[in-house]
Amino acid sequence: MKLREFTLRLGYKVDGKEHMLVLDGPSADNYGDEMVLVTLGGDEGRLLVKLTVAKPVELTLAELVYDRYFESNDAFFANGFQSWTVSREYRRGEQQNGLNPICNAIPIAKKFAGASGDYHFAQYGRDLYHSFTYTYIRNGEKVDLLGSLNERTGYTVFYADMREKILAVVKDVEGLRFDGEYELFDIVERTGSYDEVFDAYFEAYPLKHTGRVDRMAGYTSWYNYYQSIDEKTILRDLEGLRRAEDMADIFQIDDGFETMVGDWTIDSQKFPNGLMPIVDKIHAQGLKAGLWLAPFAAQFKAEIVKNHPEWLIKDKKGKPIVSGIAWMGFYALDFELDEVKAYIRDLFKRVFDEWGFDMVKLDFLYSAAIYPRNGKTRGQLMCEAMDFLRECCGDKLILGCGIPLGPAFGVVDACRIGCDAEISFKDKYYVKLTNQEIVSTRNSMNNAVFRRHLDGRIFANDPDVFFLREGGFKAAKYNLTQKKLLAKVNNMFGSILFVSDDIGEYSDDMLALLKQAYTPFEGRVTCAEYIGADTIAVNYELNGEKHRFCFNTRSGDFEDSAK
Repeated sequence: MKLREFTLRLGYKVDGKEHMLVLDGPSADNYGDEMVLVTLGGDEGRLLVKLTVAKPVELTLAELVYDRYFESNDAFFANGFQSWTVSREYRRGEQQNGLNPICNAIPIAKKFAGASGDYHFAQYGRDLYHSFTYTYIRNGEKVDLLGSLNERTGYTVFYADMREKILAVVKDVEGLRFDGEYELFDIVERTGSYDEVFDAYFEAYPLKHTGRVDRMAGYTSWYNYYQSIDEKTILRDLEGLRRAEDMADIFQIDDGFETMVGDWTIDSQKFPNGLMPIVDKIHAQGLKAGLWLAPFAAQFKAEIVKNHPEWLIKDKKGKPIVSGIAWMGFYALDFELDEVKAYIRDLFKRVFDEWGFDMVKLDFLYSAAIYPRNGKTRGQLMCEAMDFLRECCGDKLILGCGIPLGPAFGVVDACRIGCDAEISFKDKYYVKLTNQEIVSTRNSMNNAVFRRHLDGRIFANDPDVFFLREGGFKAAKYNLTQKKLLAKVNNMFGSILFVSDDIGEYSDDMLALLKQAYTPFEGRVTCAEYIGADTIAVNYELNGEKHRFCFNTRSGDFEDSAK
């Protein structure tokens, strides 16, 4: 594909008047109209598109359209909007699902279920697929990758319309107002094998892997107790982790330590001695101490919502925007306000300097940029929010979650690359009735496989937890084969390996499985693809021998054999 053989469609407003600039197959480096000058740059395999305007403008549309014939065996990779969004390869005739039609038809359901995704600004349709920040088209072993090197001016969305034989590169410019110069696109194309194109893309990417984390294994409290944690439970499970402490290096306290999300005061009934003594005990076992936070979230009933409604992100009518369904609904804090920045800085100072934590898992981060405002796009706001969080955390470790991946590149040390795993292997009935970010073990495994290319190149992949417990506060509804499968998938495709079980209750057989899952996978995956609606086939090499690992995402049955 020749990057300069495009049609540019540019919509903008000046003094309230709408304009449309269409340029077909430009041959020069500078062109435009009396209001907008378009400048092209970049060498072979790279395209830079910059705009210079004579007076302030509001962009309403920005897209590069290419003619692209899709062969019957072409697979288009769709990188979902954020950490939890379903991401996989699609071939013509397969469906990239959006928000369930039932949710779309019910305003209150759309408001809550649609908040965590791209449903209000991305396009879905028959034989129409889209991908955020980067994509690739694979045919056999040949891979053609297209990737953005700049999400700071807006999310870059790649569309493949296989029916109309079009590939489009669209910049999400909603809300953008600017004067002077603006970098619209910075795109690279790389062709080769799967590993070659991703090595080349992240070599070109301006930010690099922080290098502070290559791998972590340990415990997180969420998937056994959810918010029902207390000092006794946490200390008991910390003691249980001693059975695997020769292989573990992280112990994370998840949601539930606080009185309310957004207030961040420690619940004194659950933790009468605070968190610092627990952190000291974690360190005494030679482990890093991690803590879950959602720094931009404030649940509806939080004191901060009552006392500082002016701190919330609001729509054009001045109403707070619902930012997600968790905790029966929550709003988002506007980090652009100085008072909010000071509040969040103080939170991190307590977490690191007073309580002594080494790592934070930062969740629901998409909410910082849920609505374009102040003349900025969602992508610009998200990148600036991530810069702010890195400033707050200094050189402490960040595990990102619920974050559009482009803005996380080079900022977080590790990142969730799929949705939450469910405590039942079988999807709950409501999975098909909601969105593409919903809790689902099936979708979690899917994303672990199809976002494997990020692991070690830009951050350490967190595929979420696996379950080995027999009982527990929340019994995991998995048979032994399903437990082994999820542990194997996480081990093969991830570098952050968590359980939420009380390991002190494990049988010797379960402890052996845990240690096997914690042991780094030394093989090299050469190909992974769907070979049926529910079956993924993975080819890999280990100790000079070729293997084929096939598993069914619905039943949990799998087979791993030498080829």
